[in-house]
Amino acid sequence: MSDDDKRRAAEAALREVQDGMLVGLGTGSTVAFLISALGERVSEGLRIEAVATSVASARAAAAVGIAVRDFAEVARVDLTIDGADEVDARLYAIKGAGGAMLREKVVAAASTRMVVIADGSKRVEGIGAAKLPVEVLPFARAFVTARLEALGAGVEQREGVTDNGNVILDARFGAIPEPVRLAAAIDAVPGALGHGLFLGEVDAAYVASGGTVERIERDEG
Repeated sequence: MSDDDKRRAAEAALREVQDGMLVGLGTGSTVAFLISALGERVSEGLRIEAVATSVASARAAAAVGIAVRDFAEVARVDLTIDGADEVDARLYAIKGAGGAMLREKVVAAASTRMVVIADGSKRVEGIGAAKLPVEVLPFARAFVTARLEALGAGVEQREGVTDNGNVILDARFGAIPEPVRLAAAIDAVPGALGHGLFLGEVDAAYVASGGTVERIERDEG
């Protein structure tokens, strides 16, 4: 894992941002580099507004002069740029190490285009080694834990709560041979409000490794 590669991936994705856009800002260490670089462009005259997937990202964006709107008043976003815990050649991704995957998925669904930025350690042959976070209604914690275990996961509750006041269960599957089926199974569990499987949301990824940035485009895959 390299901060230089994170920075390179973030800066490469900036080419996607155009004047007048409403930009969705993800959450995490790689997005922090994006927000910093985007703030520089705003100071140079780029005219954009943003929505953020977490309180932390909203504060960081405002601190560098980016105008941040309340997503509750927004129905459509032009472009979202976010990080990932794992991403493969199909642009299947696992997200949520920062605990914002439910808001990230909502903003991604509202976006015309979603781009992932990552260093080379996040590029995998097939997703599943990373823990899969599931945001859960506190009332349903034990029930959802049992359902995830029945699906084959080892489950641990993460400390703290999300920006939405919910708990996170980190599910470890080891491998996910059928991601679409697993996503549907978790979606069907009452009390499981959102999970970190992003299977159709990502349109492109910028992955930097050893100083070289590779762009993976869904239409080219």
